Amino acid sequence: MKRQPLSDASANILLPLGLILGLVLLLSFNVEQSHTETISRSPLELWLKLIVGYLAAGTEIAAAVVIGGAVIQGIFAYIRQLFSHSRPSFDATESIRLKLGRVLVLGLEFTVASDILRTAVAPTRQDILNLGAIVLLRTLLNFFLEQEIRQAEQSRLQQREPVDNSYVVADKDSNDHRHIG
Repeated sequence: MKRQPLSDASANILLPLGLILGLVLLLSFNVEQSHTETISRSPLELWLKLIVGYLAAGTEIAAAVVIGGAVIQGIFAYIRQLFSHSRPSFDATESIRLKLGRVLVLGLEFTVASDILRTAVAPTRQDILNLGAIVLLRTLLNFFLEQEIRQAEQSRLQQREPVDNSYVVADKDSNDHRHIG
């Protein structure tokens, strides 16, 4: 197994801890709603909020469709693997899991975009703090999913590489190739 450099190992520990600490700090702020909030808003702001609300809802629907479609595909692929006549392999199950993980990362990106859209028009301080907490939480999920996917893909590539200590010697002037081993 390959050892990670010290900077990578510390980044793998410090980044999640920093994100968790930031999440706890954002959630600990208790911003009281101001009772002097202006009720009169311009018609443009109301229309803009309505349009952005529909865009955010569309983005959430897109996230649900993407994730739901991947879950259904994963279920069918797993059932197909169970009932295939070949012996079930760990690699096939891992492949299904990795595909689902990649789509979950994409779905998280859609939901973050939706949350950003919802707070785009005249946000309050509480809206911004809530957005920060949500984005931090989803970033944490995304970080761990990406890290797990990367590790699984690296181990998969290492398993596929044949262990061959021989190499091919080729003469520049001819097509003569000889194995030396």
